[in-house]
Amino acid sequence: MKAGSLAFLRIACGMLLIIWGLIKLGAPDAAIHVSDKYYFGLFSSGALQRPLGAAEALLGLLVVLGLLRRFTLPLQALVLVFGALAIWRYLLDPLGLYLLNEQTRQVLFFPSLGIAAASLVLLAFRAEDRFALDTLFQKKLPS
Repeated sequence: MKAGSLAFLRIACGMLLIIWGLIKLGAPDAAIHVSDKYYFGLFSSGALQRPLGAAEALLGLLVVLGLLRRFTLPLQALVLVFGALAIWRYLLDPLGLYLLNEQTRQVLFFPSLGIAAASLVLLAFRAEDRFALDTLFQKKLPS
């Protein structure tokens, strides 16, 4: 059950990265708008969108497959936790009761907290994700 749950979390987090990467590749204006609104314009350059999108989609694919997890899981956690921190007001006040208001609240951002936590769980239990390809390949190598 644990290995299956970890694989499910890994695939879900990786798919999110793939989707965000594809958005950067296919709709760079939308990605720039998100950067302007939530990341202080840090990633708003049009020239950055395609390379960032390709890198994010590749990272997501590697995470989904469970390859190079020693490197990909920390990168995934960095991206997903940073993404959650960028929308901290929406996580602390999803109903718009004290930091936001009825017009600015966005309850749909709240699951980002769970995604950030999932990325940290994947790091903590990396050794127990038996369905990751790098684990399966490692078992088949002669000792």
